[in-house]
Amino acid sequence: MRTQSKHIVDLKEVLMSQRSNAYDHHKLEELVGRIVNDFQNYADKRSELADRSCSSYFAPSWNSSLENGLLWMGECRPSSFMRIIYALCGSHAETQLSQYLLKMDGEVVDGHDGDSSMSELNATQLAKINDLHVEVIDKEDKLSKLSANMQEDVADMPIAVTAFSRDSVEADVAVEDALDKHEEGMAVLIADADKLRLETLKKIVEVLTPVQAAEFLLSGKRLHVSLHEWGRVREERRFGCARAEDAAAARGGAGKSKRSATC
Repeated sequence: MRTQSKHIVDLKEVLMSQRSNAYDHHKLEELVGRIVNDFQNYADKRSELADRSCSSYFAPSWNSSLENGLLWMGECRPSSFMRIIYALCGSHAETQLSQYLLKMDGEVVDGHDGDSSMSELNATQLAKINDLHVEVIDKEDKLSKLSANMQEDVADMPIAVTAFSRDSVEADVAVEDALDKHEEGMAVLIADADKLRLETLKKIVEVLTPVQAAEFLLSGKRLHVSLHEWGRVREERRFGCARAEDAAAARGGAGKSKRSATC
């Protein structure tokens, strides 16, 4: 999360310089490239660690339950990258329309020079993004089917039969081997999913201009950090309510109605 926050600061700084006519095209390209490389290094490191303990990456302990509930193969869906672009296009188009109307009324509206923003995606760019969206969804579906098959395998030989036939919960050699094989398959899945995420990210950056790529990356990272914070706050509130309920129960129910109104 610290790296995400650092990237947000760097992206905001470069985009602000672009809007203030101090635009450094090469600096922006370098920053975008560095962020993509950071993700590649992260995926490579995770693939290496997943070979030892893959299960923890499907629901990381450092995430909130909200974040883990939104994960696909240990991270966000690569198709969500395109949804961010579509959302940015709509948001920026509304802003430009408002600025245009203000200009018609004689109001002064600050513009910016340099590269085009997300609101200025051309037809060729949109067509490429749409084609990529369709392609990525198809690949996601294939990985999801493989994941479903692996989940169903847990209810097959020898795991399910061993669990049914024994009162002891201790796993024998056959079960341990089956679970090891299952985790190996999960590690391959998460590596393939990370590969798809990285490929999608690189293709998007190729389609967008440097400024558009920076705006896209900034929005994605802000969403990531925001979801982490929202999930943390919701869990703190939920645990606080649970503690208040326990305290009320210990007092014989006093204050229960007040707690219900706030939790």
